[in-house]
Parts: sequence; structure tokens; C-alpha cells
Amino acid sequence: MTENDLHQYQLQAVDHIISHTHCALFLDMGLGKTVSTLTAINELMFKEVEVRRVLVIAPKRVAESVWTQEVEKWDHLKHIKVSRIIGTERQRREALAKKADIYTIGRDNVAWLCGLYGGSCLPFDMVVIDELSSFKNPKSIRFKALKHVQASLSRVVGLTGTPAPNGLMDLWAQMYLLDRGERLGKYISHYRDNYFKPGRRNGHIVYSYDISKENQERIYSKIGDICMSMKAKDYLDLPERIDNIVEIQMPPEIQKAYDSFEEEQVLSMIDQLGDAVEIPAVNAAALSTKLLQFANGAVYDEQRVVHEVHTLKIEATKELIEDAGGQSVLIGWTFQHDRDRLMKALAKYKPRELKTEKDIVDWNAGRIQVLLMHPASGGHGLNLQAGGHRIIWFGQTYSLELEQQFNARLDRQGQKEVVIVNKLVCSKTVDQDVIRAQKSKTRGQDALMEAVKARVEKYLKKYRKTS
Repeated sequence: MTENDLHQYQLQAVDHIISHTHCALFLDMGLGKTVSTLTAINELMFKEVEVRRVLVIAPKRVAESVWTQEVEKWDHLKHIKVSRIIGTERQRREALAKKADIYTIGRDNVAWLCGLYGGSCLPFDMVVIDELSSFKNPKSIRFKALKHVQASLSRVVGLTGTPAPNGLMDLWAQMYLLDRGERLGKYISHYRDNYFKPGRRNGHIVYSYDISKENQERIYSKIGDICMSMKAKDYLDLPERIDNIVEIQMPPEIQKAYDSFEEEQVLSMIDQLGDAVEIPAVNAAALSTKLLQFANGAVYDEQRVVHEVHTLKIEATKELIEDAGGQSVLIGWTFQHDRDRLMKALAKYKPRELKTEKDIVDWNAGRIQVLLMHPASGGHGLNLQAGGHRIIWFGQTYSLELEQQFNARLDRQGQKEVVIVNKLVCSKTVDQDVIRAQKSKTRGQDALMEAVKARVEKYLKKYRKTS
């Protein structure tokens, strides 16, 4: 794609960034925040020659892949060099030393980066905060670290689709990182006193704050000059559902372990079958199940003992829930160890597994932020559309029926929002075979057999060459 393929509203976003040194884009998912920002960076760096080095702070998964992938996707951006500040401290330092145009870093490493340069300045002309709302807590380490270096930055851009998921109190810290308190005040206590009134309280302890419609409008007026807001429904001819493949790159050591595991499992099956001409469906299913388990992050041994091999999908799930900004999320799990690990890892969200009618009632009433459900047990007949519009497929399934029926729990008549289906896919694993099968709408059993046969042939060729 080229710059000519950008929509008019995206060009407006580009102009907004160029014309405002400190600004925010409050754009819904699907409106192209990343490509708009990259296009503005390209203008500022290679045409205006105003910017030399850009730092992008983002959720870990986004920092590792999304910005690089977006650069590669657009012809007018392909010359931009991106260095990813990820991995061990040594690897991060090496990435910083590389000559590049854009440096991406996970938000959890912001404090480390600021400390590396003394805590008061950063060697970048421009900082982009992807998912600005994740800096909404003024007591967080990431906010405090960025607050102290903000004055050294010539340009700051904040990107998010949910700037105030829990109310306008969340805006203060985000706006401070843009204008150092010019619009909403230099202290959150002053902001609170100026715009809010104490709500629910117990003696001197205030549990919540209320805000009038008039004061809401005052806040919008204060920040309106530097914040550009767009809703997807106003700018896109949206489909009923958005399918988002969340591609997860395995670190080299985990990829190597997966490849070895795959080879071991395939060769073991070949040995078991001996001179059999065809691969029995039961053997193919067993192999596929083992590989899908590894892709999800844990495998059963012969005694059904669970061995965790990575937490990549767990971390991606956490990021998606945080990025949802408090909105409810429905998670589809495949194996019991998926469910158990998710329940433990997501404990702070008080996750619930769908088991009873009360779970359905509470979900539809908005009382459950994270609901876990197995596609086979809850795939048919349940009406969950009133409770949310976000789905995470933790593991992937060859069954088109299960996939369609599970999505239809939210993507059905009565749903008032665009349903967003996030599928966690580990690259260079069996996950990608499943996604290809889903896209081609190949019948589950046929797709599974084709994928297994391809793997068998791959390793047979390898050993023919070495024998």
C-alpha cells in the first residue's frame, strides 16, 4: 500500500501530529493510529528534517512486532529503520546502540530506560506513547519515570482508543505527559478539587468522585486543542465483526524448543506407525493436540502432569485486557491447563469460569470483567451479547463449527457494538496451520490431516538427505 491509500481522516490525523508538538489521537481500533503516526514521523524526519530519533513506548507485544510490521506494509514507510529495545539488558543496550530512525520499547522497561540516561532526559526528539491510557495512574512507576524526562522532549504524541475507561479522573496523568499540567493543572489533587465532588464515602474516606455534565464539558474544552478524537462508527463502514490476528513471535530459545518438540513428536509417530501407508486420524489428532498445547504454553506428560514451557500467550492476554480499558472480555480456552494458568495469572481481574445461569446473568449485567469459557461447553445457544463485545481466543481450533458458534455468543442480534475477535497465534507453529484452515474454511478433519502430512513429509525429507 502507498500513501495514496490513506483515508482523508488519516491524513487529518497526520496533519494534527505535525502541527502540534504535544498532542493525542483518541482513535478507535481500526482507524489506523499506527500508520497515521508513522506517516507523520516520515514527514517530520525526512521532509521537514525536524526529528532525528523517535522512541515508541508500547505494550510489549506491540513494541516487538506491530510497529515493524506496519513499516513493512506501506511503500512510503519501508525506508524507515526500526530497532526493537527488547530482551535482556544486554540486548536492549545493543538495540539502543544501533543506528535507526525509530526505537520501540515495552512500557514495562520505561523506568529502566529513563534511569539509564540519568532520569531527567532522553536522547530522542520525539516520543510516541502507544496506549496512552496505560499511563493513567499517577502513582505508577512508568508514569513517574516519564514525568521526569518529559521536559526534555521536543515532541510527544499519545495514542489510545480508550482515554478514560473508568471516568475522566483517568485523564489527568495522561494529559500531564503531554503538557506538564498546562490544561488540567500540575497536581491531580487540584484537578480533582476543580472538577469533581466527593461521591461515596465512609467518614473521611472518599471511595468515588462525581462530575457534573458542565464540568465534563469544561474538561473537553480545555484539552480539545491538542486532542483529536474519532469514533470508528463515524468514519468506517464497519463490518459486524473485526477479526484480529495477534501474532506472537517466539524468542529464539523458545522457538528452538518448539521445533525440537515438533520434530520429536513427528518422528515418534512415524516410528509407531511403522510401514503404515496412511496416517490414522487418531494419531494425527494426538500429534496436533501436543503441538497446540506447546503453542499455548504448557504440555501434559503421559501421567497428565503439566509442564509450563512459556508464558507468551498469558502475557499477550494481559495486554489485551489492559488495553480494553475496563471493558468486559470473553476468553476461549482449549486445555484445562490453559484455564488453570489463566485463572491464576488474571487473578486481579477476578476472572470467572462460565458454569451456571448466575454467571450468564452477571456477565450480561456487566458485573464480570473477565469470563472464561470452553468453546465446546458454551458454544451453542447462550446469549452473552449484552455483556461485552471483545473475545480472546487463547488457543486455536480446527473446528469451524466451534469457532463460529463461540464467536456467535457475542456476535449476534442485539449486540450494540462491533465485536472484536482477537486470536492469539504463535508464529512458526501449528497455530498458523489452524488459522489458514479457518480462512480457507477447510473442514476441520481435512485441514488437520493435511497439516500433519506436511509435517511428516518435512522430516522424512530431512532425514533422507542426511542418510
